[in-house]
Order: sequence, then C-alpha cells, then structure tokens
Amino acid sequence: MAECIFCKIASGEIKTDLVYEGDEVLAFNDLNSQAPVHVIVIPKKHIPRINDIEEEDKALMGKLVLAAKKIAQEKKVESSGFRLVMNCNEDAGQEIFHIHLHLLGGRQFKWPPG
Repeated sequence: MAECIFCKIASGEIKTDLVYEGDEVLAFNDLNSQAPVHVIVIPKKHIPRINDIEEEDKALMGKLVLAAKKIAQEKKVESSGFRLVMNCNEDAGQEIFHIHLHLLGGRQFKWPPG
C-alpha cells in the first residue's frame, strides 16, 4: 500500500526509531506515547484490519506476539507487567489501517480500559 505510513516504515522509506526488526516483523517507539514504554509492533506485510487476517497469517500473528515478548524483556517490563493492545476499526480506536500491536508498560494500568 503506497499510502500506508506503516508500509513506508517497513520499506525504509520513512525512518523511525527501530526497537526490533525481524524478517517479517518490526517495532518502533510510538511518537504519541501513552506509557513510559510504548512500542508499536507491525508485520511487514500489509494487513489492514484484524478482520482481514487469513488462515495463512496465523504464524505471522504469533511472530508479532513473540517480538512483543522479546521487546518487553529488553525494556525490562516483563516482570512488572505490560499490556498488548490491538484495535480493529474506528470505534475501537484504530487510526492506521495496518494491523499493529501496542506494547505498553512501565506504569500501572486500570481495567477496564477506555
């Protein structure tokens, strides 16, 4: 997707503060941080919404979570706790239509969210 900002980041067209990069997944610090640790974890493959995930993407979804686990360890929030958030569509707060995980940590969170 030529107009997708996350695709541009994945292709290297837009530079960002990379935290993690694998063959199919990359992660970077969120510019609009909502916690001391706020990292965006994306697949390099463009998938607009959770509703667009196909059976063939299940290994990729696992790689997103495993990357988040590794980043949580590197950011030293794995013991105190962290939250993974994935929004689907506008009412849930999805602003960029390229699936992504928000890894949030470094502070206590409330439940239920938002």
